[in-house]
Amino acid sequence: MNLPDLNLKDLPFEELHPALLSLGLDEATSRRVFASVFAHDRDLVGVLATRGLRREWRQSLASRARVPSLRVVDRRPARDGFLKYVFDLDDGLRVETVRIPLLGDKFTVCLSSQVGCALGCTFCQTGRMGFFRNLSTWEIVDQLLWVRREAPHPVRGAVFMGMGEPLLNYDNVMRAASILCHPAGPGIAARAITISTAGVVPAIRRYTRERHRYRLAVSLTAPTSAKRAQVMPIERAFPLADLMDAVREHHAQTKERVMIEYVLIRGFNTGRDDARALQALFAGLPVRFNIIEVNDAERRYLPPAADELHRFRDALDVLHQPVVRRYSGGQEVGAGCGMLATRPDQFRRAGSTIRARPLKVVPDSA
Repeated sequence: MNLPDLNLKDLPFEELHPALLSLGLDEATSRRVFASVFAHDRDLVGVLATRGLRREWRQSLASRARVPSLRVVDRRPARDGFLKYVFDLDDGLRVETVRIPLLGDKFTVCLSSQVGCALGCTFCQTGRMGFFRNLSTWEIVDQLLWVRREAPHPVRGAVFMGMGEPLLNYDNVMRAASILCHPAGPGIAARAITISTAGVVPAIRRYTRERHRYRLAVSLTAPTSAKRAQVMPIERAFPLADLMDAVREHHAQTKERVMIEYVLIRGFNTGRDDARALQALFAGLPVRFNIIEVNDAERRYLPPAADELHRFRDALDVLHQPVVRRYSGGQEVGAGCGMLATRPDQFRRAGSTIRARPLKVVPDSA
């Protein structure tokens, strides 16, 4: 028995159209099929009812195509309006997604790109899980489709800041972003899609070279290489000096401020000397500096006390750059930044345990 081999939810339009063209569909009909999947959120039965599908096309799609869906295990609402989803994947793994409320009765969605993470940032619970696997394109996109399906207000944005390092799943993340911003799909503005990285330098350079329209965010968390290496092991593979060279190249290409994310940790990176080191690091580089307090349910790391935070915020005036304090909501349900982490003992199938494995970081050869 031949299994269906055309996953309609896994393909950006520029890949879906050639696949459907091989079945005889013209471009206009291919676009309607794409819209059925991503704009109208239909399953295969719904897709087969797409206007303009000839009988032979429906028969071909019915025999070859599929429109898979994630399975919701849990929905965990927080008092501040954040909502965490827990999804089951086909191989028994789980992944988490967060619906984030925005002003003006709309939402953005914090998407995961991997199960676990190989980078092992010591303040991040996802990093403590280890790495299990990359998510496929459709598994990324379907997170947003599920949230949009149930949301009481429109979903207007997406941030790749959930589980995993997006730039270590580069191709699937970019394909997912292409689907999300397509006008015949979810129709999210490209500028409302943010892709965050802990500093995978070759992938940042590839991203810049390919001239993607999405926003790039870089997780820094420390102003010096020595201090960064204490909490972010990626520093050993891609030192801060190389990272900042890539960030400057990105700014030179785009002429835009680069979003810098900085996790505040009590007694570690919130001193006046840290602010001065940041001033030197960003000299001549326009940035948007986002600060956010660490979230650590295990309390290995603590957020700064109020007076420590205020002193550091005042010290950041030396940057003469926009400084934004980000709110990390949903902490009571484990939905805060750095808190997404399914337990390894949940990953069981047929009596066996799926174990985390290391991910080798290799330079981009493109």
